[in-house]
Amino acid sequence: MGELFSNFIVVAGQVFTLFLMMGAGFVLRKLKKLSDRALSDMTFILLFVVSPCLIVDAMQIERNANALRSMGFAALGCVIFFAIEIVVTSFLFRKKSPDTRDVLRFGSMYPNAGFMGFPLVRAVLGESAMLSASVFLIVFQLFHWTHGVVLMGGREKASIKSALFNPGTLGFVAGLLLFALNLRLPWPVGNAVGFVADINTPIAMFVIGAQMADADILRLFRVRELYASTALRLALFPALTALALLPLGFPPLVYCAVVILSAAPSAGVTSMFAQRFGRDTATAARLVSLATLLSILTLPVFAALAQWIAAR
Repeated sequence: MGELFSNFIVVAGQVFTLFLMMGAGFVLRKLKKLSDRALSDMTFILLFVVSPCLIVDAMQIERNANALRSMGFAALGCVIFFAIEIVVTSFLFRKKSPDTRDVLRFGSMYPNAGFMGFPLVRAVLGESAMLSASVFLIVFQLFHWTHGVVLMGGREKASIKSALFNPGTLGFVAGLLLFALNLRLPWPVGNAVGFVADINTPIAMFVIGAQMADADILRLFRVRELYASTALRLALFPALTALALLPLGFPPLVYCAVVILSAAPSAGVTSMFAQRFGRDTATAARLVSLATLLSILTLPVFAALAQWIAAR
């Protein structure tokens, strides 16, 4: 148990570091130094420039059996994670209006794997875990552009084109091609891609902090309907995922990466999809903010627990 507590303290420090950067974004937004246009531009840069570079950079490794094995396990872990969530949420929030029900289900299911999960995996597990994180993110995007769109917008809104042709998927295809051919980017290009990938953490934290500055923080804790969805996202689903993967012989690093990503707070895309498909936008924004706030308590627990279990 001493090792578990030691892991918890280390991870808590890493999570607190991320929240300090979020705090900077929060303060800048409150001081009106980050406008709506600035946030929109930063989000665009993260999604369309930084995210693909992050994935390509993570895949600039030697092609070998261990790397292929890690990629396969990471994909399997993500599929199991979503299978658990889809089954469980189908029985929940039935008494809510459809607009609120589907927002609560979506926010329960989809973690902030890119903006929150990626920085934490890198901070806690190091660069060697980023390949697994990249594969998880691709499977995540395939789910949220198919199942997620159907959940929030209906079947008629789902598009195979959106699922396959988005920045993350295209970055993965480019990275996978280089990985399969065992090619390395020329060092000036590789360095540029790596430098762009490195800005993911600070910019993502600034954006999340600035978004939280727009929420009524005190009111968040008075909205009862948010607690069930937040508990699913931050506690039940990562716990079920950690247990489900145990008997499958996952490599320790992949196991830890999948559990940490599964424990990230509700994805910002919850609010974006609610806006896009005319759902309950107020509940979506509050859910994302509350889950992000409370994740400072739960993320260190699951990250430390995953490392402790993987070491057994």
